[in-house]
Amino acid sequence: MRRNGVVALALASVLFLGGTVLFYSKYRKATADYEHMTVQEEDTRTRYGQAINEIAMIQDSLNAIVLGEAPYISGTSQSETPAPPTLRDQVLARVATLKAGLERTKERIQDLDARLKMSGVKIAGMQKMIGGLRKTAAEKEQLIAQLNSQVESLNAQVAGLSTEVETKQQELTTKDQELTDKQKELATIFYTMGKKKELIHSGVVVAQGGVLGVGKTLKPSGQFNETSFTAMNTDQESVIRIPAHNAQILSPQPVSSYTLTASGKDAMELRITDPREFRKVKHLVILMT
Repeated sequence: MRRNGVVALALASVLFLGGTVLFYSKYRKATADYEHMTVQEEDTRTRYGQAINEIAMIQDSLNAIVLGEAPYISGTSQSETPAPPTLRDQVLARVATLKAGLERTKERIQDLDARLKMSGVKIAGMQKMIGGLRKTAAEKEQLIAQLNSQVESLNAQVAGLSTEVETKQQELTTKDQELTDKQKELATIFYTMGKKKELIHSGVVVAQGGVLGVGKTLKPSGQFNETSFTAMNTDQESVIRIPAHNAQILSPQPVSSYTLTASGKDAMELRITDPREFRKVKHLVILMT
């Protein structure tokens, strides 16, 4: 009897020890699982926080993509300042900058989404935020496309206007030249001078009136050979020097439009005082005596 009790006690001890070992093993496993879950939770929280921060940074990048003026680009010294770009170049540079910034932002969104999927972080709210980023990026891309289309349209309009302005400028230049030529034509007179026989011989004047060849007067013939005359622009010149002791104006220029005075020994000077009136008669005939 006593021996059976000892065996039973030993068996009970073995069973208790085995149960204790099994319970301790389960406890250790539960503790390890809990620690592992704690580490995973902490890792998930860290990744979640990093994802939230990156989402905020991406959103800031999208908010920075605005269709405004191109930013000032520093880095050039004042002594080597390049020529300022044209407005067209500024707009094209701004569009290129916006497109490049948007492409980088889209790549960041794609990379973030891929990393979250690989890490197993699947939170509906975060996926919604990433979807919002993609939507904002698509809206920005559409705005940039519209801006680019407007730039192309404006470039076409500017090209057309440039051609029109160039044509108008050519027309104005031609018109200005025509006006200049016309004014020069209006201001130009033709004069000739000579002795009586010279003027008659060249056909510039004719002798009329008188009796038996006596008392005839000289008058312009009205049939002038331009090679016998000298052109003079009365807008630029106003004095004609006459190498004679005396002179007489045979053509009908208004007397009030000029003066005829001696300027030295055997020299006279015709000074035009009213060019507008004087050049109403285009041909000036001076008789030297």
